[in-house]
Amino acid sequence: MRKVPIITADEAAKLIKDGDTVTTSGFVGNGIPEALDRAVEKRFLETGEPKNITYVYCGSQGNRDGRGAEHFAHEGLLKRYIAGHWATVPALGKMALENKMEAYNVSQGALCHLFRDIASHKPGVFTKVGLGTFIDPRNGGGKVNEITKEDIVELVEIKGQEYLFYPAFPIHVALIRGTYADESGNVTFEKEVAPLEGTSVCQAVKNSGGIVVVQVEKVVKAGTLDPRHVKVPAIYVDYIVVADPEDHQQSLDCEYDPALSGECRRPEVVGEPLPLSAKKVIGRRGAMELEKDVAVNLGVGAPEYVASVADEEGIVDFMTLTAESGAIGGVPAGGVRFGASYNPDALIDQGYQFDYYDGGGLDLCYLGLAECDEKGNINVSRFGPRIAGCGGFINITQNTPKVFFCGTFTAGGLKVKIEDGKVIIAQEGKQKKFIKSVEQITFNGDVSLANKQQITYITERCVFLLKEDGMHLAEIAPGIDLQTQILDVMEFTPIIDRDANGEIKLMDAALFAEGLMGLKEMKA
Repeated sequence: MRKVPIITADEAAKLIKDGDTVTTSGFVGNGIPEALDRAVEKRFLETGEPKNITYVYCGSQGNRDGRGAEHFAHEGLLKRYIAGHWATVPALGKMALENKMEAYNVSQGALCHLFRDIASHKPGVFTKVGLGTFIDPRNGGGKVNEITKEDIVELVEIKGQEYLFYPAFPIHVALIRGTYADESGNVTFEKEVAPLEGTSVCQAVKNSGGIVVVQVEKVVKAGTLDPRHVKVPAIYVDYIVVADPEDHQQSLDCEYDPALSGECRRPEVVGEPLPLSAKKVIGRRGAMELEKDVAVNLGVGAPEYVASVADEEGIVDFMTLTAESGAIGGVPAGGVRFGASYNPDALIDQGYQFDYYDGGGLDLCYLGLAECDEKGNINVSRFGPRIAGCGGFINITQNTPKVFFCGTFTAGGLKVKIEDGKVIIAQEGKQKKFIKSVEQITFNGDVSLANKQQITYITERCVFLLKEDGMHLAEIAPGIDLQTQILDVMEFTPIIDRDANGEIKLMDAALFAEGLMGLKEMKA
């Protein structure tokens, strides 16, 4: 019987050669191979090696505190960095802004699929996701800084239609994690929040002639693992590292929660009902759009209020919530645990989740509203010196039939009260969100119109619709002055929809009242 070598994290770090392409696992604070990541940093700081590596992964990996992918944030260690989401790794963002490495931000879903295509020796990924956004080579091709010159995304035409093409490239080392390994090297994921792209990554590296190292909690006797839990078979694995518990947390700084890995179910997941506020108004207006048996993706922040309201109103079972990581069903977790879900019905590979998203499988999605311009374009990915990254935002918004962007009308000190059924702006935000032109196009309004999508923008004081002739102000909240509290704090003038009496439709009064709205009865 073959026995896989068990080595230390420091020994694993020495397997990386100068100029190698390296990938690691993780999703925000979940599934991080912390012992391996830290060992790479330790070796570089002590020896100056390895040098000039290319670092690539799909989602975001870290908690803004030097752990996870930020262990790689050293000049000379990295030549190039490619990732879907950057928000949790500001040290890498700082390096990119200072031109200390080549850097790319591209579609999370495309990177997931690229691992699969590298594994099967296909030429690369062909996709329509990202056309018209900052990933499109005509708009920068996902390049983050001035020293980044090479196109890793190309515009091609196939049978008269435009596609983006991500060429495949070899990956030399994978540093990932699982739960248990047996003596042969079979690896299970039963305590992880999702399998993520673990299988595809290991296949890609092995078929590139590379080295796969897996960090685990424990090694057990060969033949004792349930084969249904094995996500990385022994034929993909070169080395195993057994990590100390502090380097193998299910989620960074969090106690192990079996409700996130499907080992048990929590009786209560959603917290206390939201107080009557701008957040609740936005959540309520979004929840009004829910119908029975819909598949939904919720973004971070304001979109999460939709789930809270749906639970309070007794219609949370109308929707099946999904997360890009591969969780289907249950309730998505937030913060460092974003990507995990409490009480999931299924945990599938991330690449399969994006197959479903890219193919239009979702019915609705609720995502954030950071910047919006007169063409309905949305920017959530870059704000001057802050690089948030697109993550799966482009995959989701470009292919879902009904898209709802949710957020307050302004930002930066906004204070809102809901009194006597009216919205009162106690203090206006300093930052306008509805501007003439967004800094970076993460969602392209013209592309969505061509795709016949229904696009709605929900705020606490009004609702906009994107139509062929532009942005329409369709609803206004009671108590809001059109001129001073909407038009004067926008950089463009929307088309204002009025009825035969010249009135703008008021947002439903139930949005601004105490108690339940009665959504369950309305949609029975």
